[in-house]
Amino acid sequence: MAEPASGWALDHMGVAVADLDAALAQWGQLGLRPTHVEDVTADGIRVAFLPWAGGELELMAPTEPEGAVARFLAKRGPGLHHVAFRVGHLAETLAQLAEAGVRLVDAVPRPGSRGTLVAFLHPKSLGGVLTELVEASDGE
Repeated sequence: MAEPASGWALDHMGVAVADLDAALAQWGQLGLRPTHVEDVTADGIRVAFLPWAGGELELMAPTEPEGAVARFLAKRGPGLHHVAFRVGHLAETLAQLAEAGVRLVDAVPRPGSRGTLVAFLHPKSLGGVLTELVEASDGE
């Protein structure tokens, strides 16, 4: 599995929050300001991306009570939700990971925020850490 990960770069860390405006104010105390805010209706969330030197912080607030982030908040409360890595060819990477025995949440890429394709790896395969893989669109 070392081969696919060798070209990966940290893209962002996702943090689940109950109130996006309140979270933006909290993180704003550190000088972090959003560069992108978007509703991801397919996932029932509103996201804001805050850049920092090593990547971005993605704040995610539920817009629907039954979505994955809403369930996460109900079970665990606010906090780190996932770590995301940028990859070059997501479909190929998923096939390699599946062949290596990594449990996938998404077997095929799906649309993500900012015009990206994304897929998640199951936390049971990675020591309890939900991991997102991100492939940028041509424009990013």
